[in-house]
Amino acid sequence: MTNWNHKHIIDLSEFSIEDFTTVLELANRFKALPKSGSGKLPALQGRFVATLFFEPSTRTRSSFELAAKKLSADIQTFSPSSSSLSKGETPLDTALTYVAMGADVLVVRHSATGVPKQLAKSLEELGKNTSILNAGDGLHSHPSQALLDLFTLAQFFNSKNPNSQVLKGKKIAIVGDILHSRVARSNLWSLTGCGADVILCGPQSLLPEEFSKFVDNPPPGQKIDPINKRGKISIIRSLKSALREADAVITLRIQKERMNENLLTNLVTYNREYGITHETLKCCKKDIPVLHPGPVNRGIEMSGELLDDKKVCLVDHQVSNGIPIRMALLYLLVAGKQNDR
Repeated sequence: MTNWNHKHIIDLSEFSIEDFTTVLELANRFKALPKSGSGKLPALQGRFVATLFFEPSTRTRSSFELAAKKLSADIQTFSPSSSSLSKGETPLDTALTYVAMGADVLVVRHSATGVPKQLAKSLEELGKNTSILNAGDGLHSHPSQALLDLFTLAQFFNSKNPNSQVLKGKKIAIVGDILHSRVARSNLWSLTGCGADVILCGPQSLLPEEFSKFVDNPPPGQKIDPINKRGKISIIRSLKSALREADAVITLRIQKERMNENLLTNLVTYNREYGITHETLKCCKKDIPVLHPGPVNRGIEMSGELLDDKKVCLVDHQVSNGIPIRMALLYLLVAGKQNDR
């Protein structure tokens, strides 16, 4: 994996097609390892990974911690409720504490947009060699979730060789609250980067028209787009029309707090127009898989019957794929440092 040149993983807008290929190939290797025995690899033995989750999480934090353990890294979990944050300690102070303890990677999740990027910048300015891995920041980015979604889709389309090339030309529908979804934003960079066309579907209040141009230019501070030719993004308001064109669909959690912001007037109406059921999927030209980053509101984004149908719903695959994907990311960030000590 000598072609890896990212010290930090903040935003998938910075990934080239080679980067996506590298991550998926490595994750596929980790996925193929036998589950018998200790189940651990010595790849990161003696290395230190700290998970700094300033925002609550179940799947992402547990998955990162299990991934680190499977690579034999030492792992330390930061708990905001029992930390010095209440005494005025800043996220940078917290990060520097773990850097001083010898952390090789800080896996950072924060409710505010830009915190992982700012931490990476501050550590660079201080001459620290610790890597920052963004585990979700505000409404901005959730790289590892988008990568495990990508891996899950690649497996569906080509179970023997799940790679970035199999997404080229596919049409992937993303349904729901695009406006407030960091997962959707990362999905847009990863899917279009691998040549897939993305169909966005949702009400106007949760899906502004400007999302059709989301990947037209690199984000502020990024000079170039490493992808020469991306897939296209289109917006289709009708769920049935969007699904007729799709090879797969990712539906997103409706954040009920948006009701208080007057962005949704009625969850029953939303479910009727954008909820996915077995009946809804009958409009598709072929059998398509349904993904969801979780947690799922049963009976809102999708029916409970569909969520429990493992032939159609790939949520369990997404959860299990989170481990090899995060193993790959941790390995790639630390492998280049193996000669530093």
